[in-house]
Amino acid sequence: MNVTELARKLKITPAKLRELMPQLGFDIGERAIKVDTKMAQAILEKLSNPKIRREYLGEGVVSEFKKIKKEGEGEGEDKDKEKSNIVIEIPEKIAVKELAKRMNMPVTNLILELMKSGVMASLNQEIDFETASIITEDLGYQSKKSDEEISGVERVDYDKVLQIDKKSAIARPPVVVVMGHVDHGKTKLLDAIRKTNIVDEEAGGITQHIGAYQVEKNGKWLTFIDTPGHEAFSAMRSRGAQVADVAILVVAADDGVQPQTIEAIAHIKQAGLPFIVAINKIDKTDANIDKVKGDLAKIDLNPEDWGGKTICVPISAKQGLNIDNLLETLFLVVEMEQAEIVANPNQKAVGTIIESHIDKGEGPIAAVLIQNGSLRINDLVKIGKCTGKIRAMKTWKGESVKLAGPSTPVRILGLKSAPQVGEILKVVVDKKELRKLGKVNKAMSIDRKVKIIKEEDKEKESKKLKIRIILKTDVLGTTEAIDESLEKIDQTRVTIDLVKQGMGNITEKDIENADGLSAYLIGFSVKMTSEAKKMASIKNVEVHMFDVIYDLINFIEAEIKKIAGIEKIAKKVGKFKVLKIFRNGKNWQIAGGEILEGKVILNTKANILREGEEVGEVDITEIESGKVQVKEVVAGQQAGVRVEGSVPVEEGDVLDIYKIEEK
Repeated sequence: MNVTELARKLKITPAKLRELMPQLGFDIGERAIKVDTKMAQAILEKLSNPKIRREYLGEGVVSEFKKIKKEGEGEGEDKDKEKSNIVIEIPEKIAVKELAKRMNMPVTNLILELMKSGVMASLNQEIDFETASIITEDLGYQSKKSDEEISGVERVDYDKVLQIDKKSAIARPPVVVVMGHVDHGKTKLLDAIRKTNIVDEEAGGITQHIGAYQVEKNGKWLTFIDTPGHEAFSAMRSRGAQVADVAILVVAADDGVQPQTIEAIAHIKQAGLPFIVAINKIDKTDANIDKVKGDLAKIDLNPEDWGGKTICVPISAKQGLNIDNLLETLFLVVEMEQAEIVANPNQKAVGTIIESHIDKGEGPIAAVLIQNGSLRINDLVKIGKCTGKIRAMKTWKGESVKLAGPSTPVRILGLKSAPQVGEILKVVVDKKELRKLGKVNKAMSIDRKVKIIKEEDKEKESKKLKIRIILKTDVLGTTEAIDESLEKIDQTRVTIDLVKQGMGNITEKDIENADGLSAYLIGFSVKMTSEAKKMASIKNVEVHMFDVIYDLINFIEAEIKKIAGIEKIAKKVGKFKVLKIFRNGKNWQIAGGEILEGKVILNTKANILREGEEVGEVDITEIESGKVQVKEVVAGQQAGVRVEGSVPVEEGDVLDIYKIEEK
């Protein structure tokens, strides 16, 4: 049973449930998502006893979970009442970013709420109705189950589609997904393994497209999925994990565990993949392997040599150090899972789309990883709402093949349109079914995403500032990735409106649209036609070209700041009581005292409160604790501080400390 579901039955919050369990004799772990059925029943029975509930929960706890407010909200009861009247319709499964839209809240805030409840999910991942309804109710809304479909991507039951005839199943090459933080060396690692050099072809040294590659080691084959490096591709990394058998988590020895590292770990755990940690860049002078292991231990990934179960292999992808050791360790991990890494090459092919784009000469092209069965030339295929006949297949090396078996990545030609990355390819035998599907597709809109805007919010939306964007990219996967990145940008004051998007070079039509809509025209890894260049010059339309996604995002964020302006906010940090003045200088002093609440942080400001009255302001430029200079000291401790300002502080003064944040 989900912890959130158990908490709902007990009418308490998931956080409260986890807090109570050790006191009641149950150990479910601080980050547990599910609870054993027998344990769940025992917990229900124990907390159903009125005496025990009163002892551990107190009176009136039944409605506690409905009264929770976000920390620091402080907007009064009227807002709570207004929210409680809003009903959020939720289907059986819903993407996190879609649920955030329906609740009209930033997706990052919703992800934080999910994390508080022990649910690790990125913005493009789906959560079930039970989890979504509990979160919405925790945030003060009502929820209602609906039967709608949220996404334009066809829902597929993976277990059913990938059903393998075990009688004729044989071992297949394991599929390895490489994950980790941007610039920690994922592509360099693959480069070292394959003995090729694709990094130099990638803008900024960061992979821009999802690809798959095969290598041979001592007569054994491995298929590697190369996931893009930027955080924007979190959804695609998640999909990559769905088709993989084992993962390599790359962590740089000079940088340690970073936010995208944690995000990658969440994807790996959610997919239930065995994994190895490759501690990369050990050749660098500031490499610290023990620090990386310490970082891993802090997030419950205790290394093997520290008494844990996490396999860590120190490597240098740049210098090729310990790559063979990494592969040998990988094969050992795979051997333990070999019983599940099988397929039946005699069945009809089933695979996952890992790349998709439209080529000017060849038309729609997709890269597919075959997961079961074999794909042949002239096979009729269905990929979501896309259909076609396989007219040509090429390996990742560009070699033409007539048959592709399990765990083989191939580029296919012959599709009528470009499918979405992550969709399932299935071979269809019935030509009538394929023709019927083709007719239905022509009548359907490509974009079926549902966006609900409440009536009372329409006026607010219309008054908000907008930044319109026309986007042209080279491949479909990049379009989706940029879309995911734009979702993460704070749109509280300025709305990002992606008015048009497409693939291919920038044409005269794009210039006309940008001019007519007063939109930013952005090209990613594409070129401009000569006619488009002339028209852009005549109409004075600026075209912004990028090859690295985070450069594009940084540009949009900078433009938003220009439009919205920057608001400076004073955020309270803590209070410091001056007990003694040690030294006085010209416009500076050394004062000793006690932190009453919060923290004292270096390079912050403070209002001087004397008998409750504000008499001046100082800057905190140095902090010393235990004769050591530090960056901060917390409540309950004593410290010495150097303060600078025109008004001198006196013994007995209270420094009300704050820092300036830009919004």
